[in-house]
Formats: sequence, C-alpha cells, structure tokens
Amino acid sequence: MTIEVLKSKIHRVSVTDANLNYIGSITIDEDLMDAANIIEYEKVAVVNNNNGARFETYVIKGERGSGVICTNGAAARLVQPGDILIITAYAQMTPDEARNFKPTVIHPINNKLQ
Repeated sequence: MTIEVLKSKIHRVSVTDANLNYIGSITIDEDLMDAANIIEYEKVAVVNNNNGARFETYVIKGERGSGVICTNGAAARLVQPGDILIITAYAQMTPDEARNFKPTVIHPINNKLQ
C-alpha cells in the first residue's frame, strides 16, 4: 500500500499574472521550483488564500529570478494578480517511508528566495 504525502510546498507567493489565453498550467520562477524541489510538468495543487479557490494543474518553468507566478488557461479565472497562493506537490510512498520523510517547504518573500 502507498499513501500520498506532502513532498513540496511554496508558501504564500503572490500572483504576478493570469493568462486566460494559454493552454493551461502555472508558470513558476525556476529558482522557486528548484528550491521547492518541484520539476517542470509536475502536478501541483494550488490554493488561493484570497478567495478559497483550489485547483490542480502542472508546472512550467518561468524565467529564473523573475519571481513570476502566472496561472494559465482556465485557472486564470480563479486568481487575480496580487492574490496569495500556496502551491503544493505530493508523492506516493509506503507508510514506513512516509514516517521518515521530510517535505521541502519554502517561504519566499516578494516571490524571491532570501
């Protein structure tokens, strides 16, 4: 048996753009992706602290060091620039593996690593 466990979390980043006319996904600054141990095309869950919206999508790389957090496609209807998001990724593992696993959690300031 496997369970789903928090693997990565980007806590409280600000939406910089919402692009309705894109196929779909969330664009994240590559520095934030690296720091949070999230890879391109990985599935993530997104929570909007401003309005309570929750959705799942996949990640595409944003320009390194730009601080970009841009929802694309239909997800752009769930956020506004300036909204605060929590972005999480999960991994499946056995309960024994999970007991010793520690997720990577980052707390950017102004969408930048400190």
